[in-house]
Amino acid sequence: MVRRGSILARSAVMLALLMGSAGCNRKPFDATPEGVVREFLERLERVHGDPKDARAVFDLLSRPAQTSLSDRSRRASAAFGKRLGPEQMIAPSHYFPRFQPRQWTTRIQGNHATVELIGLDPTTERAAVPCVNEEGHWRIDLSLPPLPPIERRPGSERH
Repeated sequence: MVRRGSILARSAVMLALLMGSAGCNRKPFDATPEGVVREFLERLERVHGDPKDARAVFDLLSRPAQTSLSDRSRRASAAFGKRLGPEQMIAPSHYFPRFQPRQWTTRIQGNHATVELIGLDPTTERAAVPCVNEEGHWRIDLSLPPLPPIERRPGSERH
């Protein structure tokens, strides 16, 4: 006679094994340009002044974008007299999506890709998100304008 408890236990083990193996087959979000864009948008929506959330967004940016934000944070730190991290250059309270993407199209060319997002009205609700593959991980490749040189007033030169 088979015990009912042992059947339930075996069933639970089989279910756990099936669930575990299904999870192993799932690609990481940054394995595709579309995946990293989806993750980026989700993380942006969670940033409401929490530095950890802002850091999670910052981590999805390409190295050049991170370097640019780091340079900006050094300037802001000097101007404000307190240290500001590069993730703090992401303005959380200003993020509000212009539209909800309904269609996603990805064009990959080598290590670069563009994910095009299209909303309900394709003529006005459209955005192109540049991505770059860095060491096997897709990142958001934001192009920020170069920082202008620091202007110094005559006579304010430090020695």
